[in-house]
Amino acid sequence: MELSTAILITGAAALFAAFLLMLIGIVYSELMNSEIPPGVSNPGRLRFIHGVLVGIAIVGRILEKLGLCNQLGFTRWFTSWLLIKNKPAPPGLRIKDLTFANVPVRVYEPTAPSDTKRRGLVYLHGGGWMMGSIDSYDELCRYIATESDTTVVSVGYRLAPEHRYPTQLDDCQAATCHFLQVADKDFGVDPRRVAVGGDSAGGNLTAALCQRLAEKEEHPLTSPCAQILIYPVLQMADFNLPSYQQNHSVPVLFRDRMVFYYLHYLNGDTSVAEDVLEGNHVPVDLKLKYRKWLSPDRLPTECKACGFHPKVMNSHDGEVYDIIKTGLEPGISPLLAEDAIIRKMPPAFILTCEYDVLRDDGILFKRRLEDLGIPVSWYHVSDGFHGIVSFMDQGWLSFPSTKPAVNSIVNYVKTL
Repeated sequence: MELSTAILITGAAALFAAFLLMLIGIVYSELMNSEIPPGVSNPGRLRFIHGVLVGIAIVGRILEKLGLCNQLGFTRWFTSWLLIKNKPAPPGLRIKDLTFANVPVRVYEPTAPSDTKRRGLVYLHGGGWMMGSIDSYDELCRYIATESDTTVVSVGYRLAPEHRYPTQLDDCQAATCHFLQVADKDFGVDPRRVAVGGDSAGGNLTAALCQRLAEKEEHPLTSPCAQILIYPVLQMADFNLPSYQQNHSVPVLFRDRMVFYYLHYLNGDTSVAEDVLEGNHVPVDLKLKYRKWLSPDRLPTECKACGFHPKVMNSHDGEVYDIIKTGLEPGISPLLAEDAIIRKMPPAFILTCEYDVLRDDGILFKRRLEDLGIPVSWYHVSDGFHGIVSFMDQGWLSFPSTKPAVNSIVNYVKTL
């Protein structure tokens, strides 16, 4: 081997080793900034998953700096590669990729004969309005369809930052209304037994969609019979609720990351993130109005047992409010809708996780619905964290709480 070649190989190896050490160092630093509560089952597994996700984000950032690819695009690609299995349809289930009102959907139809029209579920995936896809939620939708004997429609709505609010909500409405119109004729589904559901940002879209359809007051077949909210994100007014404080650095959703997602969904102006975290984005008169819905006094005592310090927010920045004020409207913050709209919403199933920044959003929405006479079924995962249902049938990446949580959804769907 020539000396120059040996030097080149040695140099490349040294650069790769340096890059690897730097990556490990950054990931380690990020892991040290996270907190895995002792109550989480399999904390080591969650820490590993968090480390992988952090590593993906860092590599994506480096590749973007080098001009090789976009960080978000790389993150989407890698997480999809990690989770997507592309398995054939199992016996008893027909899977078809279709388009409803120009929106891509995947329909999961049980093939066993049925004496009556089947029930239906339109599923809106999570991912902070920026990630997630029909493919990444394939396992979950297969399971729900098979176990509940339900026709499931998974919606591939457009994502931020390429598309801002209300594009995602518009897509979900278009696909849902199309399915309600053709459910009976094309799929043998009773349109009066079609629910809408989703997790995280998909839960937000579910609640906002139900409110939007309730406002229209059209033919009853244009309205879902139920809303299924899986650790939903429901308001952009207060990021200092007990669950936001207690779980601010619990994977896989950090407090500051939730604001990041919200702002990219809204308009992409992340320069106001710190003001939003501190509560400087809400005028005093609105804070007083929202208090009747967002007060920690409305939460169970155990939610405030530790790690919560009430924050007095008696000022605001008018310029910040002008930038984010659309985010306080019900289309983005359905928990802040007026009673007249909440009262028209369908019965709800709400799943919350103890170690999730969004825990209190779900519990407070449960209170609002119940106060106005809307039936609510609530399932709380005492050792769960944000994103737990996404690990359904993921082999060694699954958690003990995942299947019971998903089965609680299946059991509710069976009652429709």
